[in-house]
Amino acid sequence: MKATISQLEYIIALDTYRHFGKAAENCFITQPTLSMQINKLEDNLGVKIFDRSRQPVVPTDLGSLILEQARKVVNEAKKMEEIIEDQKLEVSGTLKIGVIPTIAPYLLPLFAKSFMNKYPSIHIQVQELLTDDTLAKIKSEAIDVGIVVGPLNDPALREIPIYYEKFLGYAHNTDLEPADTPISGEDLENNELWLLNEGHCFREQVLNICQNRNFDNILNYQSGSLEALKRMVDKQGGVTLLPELATLDLSAADSKKLRIFKKPTPFREVSLVMKRDFLKRRIIESLQKEIIDNLPEHMKQREENEIQVINWR
Repeated sequence: MKATISQLEYIIALDTYRHFGKAAENCFITQPTLSMQINKLEDNLGVKIFDRSRQPVVPTDLGSLILEQARKVVNEAKKMEEIIEDQKLEVSGTLKIGVIPTIAPYLLPLFAKSFMNKYPSIHIQVQELLTDDTLAKIKSEAIDVGIVVGPLNDPALREIPIYYEKFLGYAHNTDLEPADTPISGEDLENNELWLLNEGHCFREQVLNICQNRNFDNILNYQSGSLEALKRMVDKQGGVTLLPELATLDLSAADSKKLRIFKKPTPFREVSLVMKRDFLKRRIIESLQKEIIDNLPEHMKQREENEIQVINWR
């Protein structure tokens, strides 16, 4: 029984995308070539790896076990390539990053340009994904690294904290007065509170701050973006919460709508996340350094009198 590394990569791609055309495109080969090579591998092994009678195509029970082993073999082969790359002076390669929506529009502009200028041989691909989708893609190796809120406490993943950001209230001028008085979760319950859609970890963090009390009093409007919630507050009144990075570029007028929390101040921990046996170590280390170098100094460490808001997962 013989299997080439390329054939193993082909079955992994088909398992990832569950579509022959997309898998072939990802492997930079034609669909007929992909089908032929997978058929050849199945013939050599004497088993069917995929059930082609179902749409989308899915692995057979035995195929799932073969795919699990194939990922280990391909991963070890890539490590040999990485050992060679680590001996070179130039940091190069492709880095696929997943970033959650409440981080991406505020963090990426801080470091993306300087990172690309410093490492022109690194090709970056960024996807904006919810936390669960990010973690699933990391585990299936569809992406290399995620930027998410932790701690995740997943034994299959490695987390590297990169910064800590506070939560701030953002209120219409007529709400949460006086403006210079710190707020608490109880204050949020007494006002119309604008929330992100279900599935966003930031929504769960906000509800955690409120301890989910008097949820029926929360206005039944939900959005997929923090900017949309901010505009609703501006036009309709009420309150929402913003992560600290989202407040750095506010206008002077909008900055006056921010409200700090009473101590202990709620905050979230943002981390780089990858598989424990992750590859591309030098590239990810370079990414980590570039992000940290471009952050406000006070966000690089936890401050006293802060309380971490944990995701409800």
